[in-house]
Amino acid sequence: MPDVVTLGETMVRLSPKGRLRLEQATELAVMPGGAEANVAVGLARLGMEAGWISKLPDHPLARLIVGELRRHGVDTSRVVWAPEGRVGLYFFEGGVAPRPPRVWYDRHGSAVTTLEDGEVDWPYLTSARVVLVTGITPALSPRLRELTKRVGREVRAAGKVFALDVNYRAKLWPPAEAAACLGELLPSVGLLFCGLGDAERVFGLAGEPEAVARAFKEKFGVPTVVLTLGAEGSLALADRVYRQRRIPRVETVDPLGAGDAFAAGFLYGYLTEGVQRGLDVGGAMGALACTVEGDFAFVTLAEVEDLLASEDQDIRR
Repeated sequence: MPDVVTLGETMVRLSPKGRLRLEQATELAVMPGGAEANVAVGLARLGMEAGWISKLPDHPLARLIVGELRRHGVDTSRVVWAPEGRVGLYFFEGGVAPRPPRVWYDRHGSAVTTLEDGEVDWPYLTSARVVLVTGITPALSPRLRELTKRVGREVRAAGKVFALDVNYRAKLWPPAEAAACLGELLPSVGLLFCGLGDAERVFGLAGEPEAVARAFKEKFGVPTVVLTLGAEGSLALADRVYRQRRIPRVETVDPLGAGDAFAAGFLYGYLTEGVQRGLDVGGAMGALACTVEGDFAFVTLAEVEDLLASEDQDIRR
């Protein structure tokens, strides 16, 4: 029985090495990446039972994705294999101030956009303590939009926690469309992750973080709201307000996947010791993920505990 199951797309990421621009590149680093898979990997590396559901074509790039998830301990046994179709790609170009990092997607019509209700192992999905989907998934196709709604209903009916990470992507849909769709999901949501900027951009909720969290709770009835605040850490509203206690100093090597690492860390702490532990472990996971290239958080629980306990960042010998 898994602790957490995630459902969504994983793509293959292609990146120029070093700080080269994409148009300068003569070779590209190849690695998988996708929000829900990133969360599953982070959880598995922390020692939890994590599963990932998706649909992939019988293709070498799909096998690369699944092999990498398995290497980290993620259960991929419920991945649906299609005889044909495509794997989504994205290209990531690292930035150096004042030039920001950039992403280009080539994912239209990927196999996961055709995932049918009958292809999902519903007993497996609803056996998990938490099921997580991000706002990226319903943005990919009308089919996934309806499927995501059913996931929320099924998980709630089973008495489990349906977790939603808003994870807004402007290249996938406009704010009004995202708000309409995600607003239909929120009545089923037991645990919401949202960046403070996305709360205003998508839902029109602005102001102090605590007020924004209360607005989510009052307007949509979400029991636990977790707001990420960038350099200011994170805040959660459940039975009371919780604030991240330690905000590590971060030198960013690669920003992609940091929010997913935070979600993985929060879920680990939340399921083991509660909301406060979730914020603290999530903050440490997110910070450590920024120091590693790639979407997956190559982080261990020992490193998280060390960061939370340490007052310095000297070399560990």
